[in-house]
Amino acid sequence: MSKTVLTVDDSASIRQMVGFTLKGAGYSVVEAVDGNDGLAKAKAGGVSLVLTDQNMPGMDGISMIKALRAMPAYKSVPILMLTTESGDAMKAQGKAAGATGWIVKPFDPAKLLEVVRKVLG
Repeated sequence: MSKTVLTVDDSASIRQMVGFTLKGAGYSVVEAVDGNDGLAKAKAGGVSLVLTDQNMPGMDGISMIKALRAMPAYKSVPILMLTTESGDAMKAQGKAAGATGWIVKPFDPAKLLEVVRKVLG
């Protein structure tokens, strides 16, 4: 059974690139357009990993991570930030919210898969 990755990003091109990379490696992908959509899709269940952007309309990535971590089903699910934000203060906020790791855009597909494989065991 393949693992399902929820990708949350307001950029259709980023969702497409991430989806293409993950599907090519055998993962199932569920796409969400912002934090609110991501939270709704996460509540449907069956997600092994969440990849989220930070800067999105509606609900940003860190707010979504806090909401996910408050749900029993997502206490231990890995959550990776995939964002243009690379400042230490923002990374500290992400870590405090419960982010498992941080990948800066633009991303290298091989590196993305390496990190995904690592956090999914």
